[in-house]
Amino acid sequence: MAQRKILTIGFEISSDDTEYCDFKSNISLLDWDIILFKPTITEFMSYSSHFQGKPSLSDTVSFKLKECCEHWRREIKDSFESGKTIVVFLSDLEEMYIDTGRREYSGTGRNQKTTRMVDLYDNYKSIPATLKPIKTKGSAIKLAARGSEIISSYWRNFESYSQYKVILSAENIPACLLTKTGDKPVGAIFRSKNSAGAIVLVPDIDFYKKEFFEEKDNEEVWTEDADGFAARMIHDVVSLDKALKSIGELTPEPEWSKSTEFVLNIESKTRSELLIVEEGLEKLQAKKEELLDELKKSGRLRNLLFEKGKPLENAIIDGLEILGFNTSQYHDSESEFDVVFESHEGRLIGEAEGKDNKPINVDKLRQLSMNIHEDLARDDVVKPAKAVLFGNAFRLEPLNQRKDPFTDKCISAAISASTALVFTPDLFKVALYLTNNKDSIYASKCRKAIINAAGRVEFPKLPTKGNVNP
Repeated sequence: MAQRKILTIGFEISSDDTEYCDFKSNISLLDWDIILFKPTITEFMSYSSHFQGKPSLSDTVSFKLKECCEHWRREIKDSFESGKTIVVFLSDLEEMYIDTGRREYSGTGRNQKTTRMVDLYDNYKSIPATLKPIKTKGSAIKLAARGSEIISSYWRNFESYSQYKVILSAENIPACLLTKTGDKPVGAIFRSKNSAGAIVLVPDIDFYKKEFFEEKDNEEVWTEDADGFAARMIHDVVSLDKALKSIGELTPEPEWSKSTEFVLNIESKTRSELLIVEEGLEKLQAKKEELLDELKKSGRLRNLLFEKGKPLENAIIDGLEILGFNTSQYHDSESEFDVVFESHEGRLIGEAEGKDNKPINVDKLRQLSMNIHEDLARDDVVKPAKAVLFGNAFRLEPLNQRKDPFTDKCISAAISASTALVFTPDLFKVALYLTNNKDSIYASKCRKAIINAAGRVEFPKLPTKGNVNP
């Protein structure tokens, strides 16, 4: 039915006339005519701790959340000014503390304390309007005496599905829906002065009601009730979009009116200021991209926990360099070694293997043994290198749920051949410690643990805080 392109963000409905994306998407909204948006961010709080009774996000999750909210805020504003209709379903106010990136330090030496600075943040930061939402709940709602005519048809069809989750307490809210008692704004329509665009704020709707689903062939599917609901929703938002366009459409400015003789002084001044701001934004964007690259590089060590293939090999190299090894990857027309690494304690050759849901078996030891012999055949090598097999078994499971990373046969063969077996999450733990602490003695112990091992490497116990060597 819908001739307009409709996108839902944060929720789905049972219709082929709409497309869906989740809140974490970075899609542009300019390809769509009507956007249905629900600012729910519950997924970001799955692994949060708590501070002052509210979720407190890690620095990584804080960055991602803020990036997502800023993306939608910018996209919604651009769409609004481009003449699009954006319908926002005012979901629960979700407040949490996010990491600001700032740190405060107190004390000195071993007694130094680091305090992580946080700010209160919420999901309504994704909406480009000053709303000052107050968390509450109710369903007794009425149309405002003025400004509600355009939404009356929608409200007639969806009042019974709607519940307000917030009251909008900012000044000069262009309210279209009010609480029946107290006349508090719970819905509003913002109209662009530069286009036919509109942001329509309406009370929340549960789009996943029990009667919208049924089980069929061991799969949950939409019901006829869901289909009917979606059809009515599409019909009403398309009608709303048409009504908004009919009373708000602007005549495109003709080219002749843009001549310099008609330009106002304040326009010229504003354009000059805008150019300065744009230049500043370009520099900030360049800095942001630089920091993002650095962030990816600095977080690459975590690939030791869950990766395989080249990403795992690169993380192993990072970890070995943190331990004080000099590393390289060797390949010629006949041989290719995942990693060659050495220190004054000795020279070693390593092979890497990641398994999704199995332990590391003996097969990789055969390849490693061949590598050692091929390396020894080179003219510049005078004695066999130490063989090391790096394994990341059951790589997608949490560490505390993983089984033994190496099979009994693999361990037995490694002991017989004096081959070291390194479980890459073990390497991560010691490398993580050494990135945060300058401890050359402990690094040397870790190198020797690999060089002297036959079978699985047992790294030395991590030093306790305050017992760190220079």
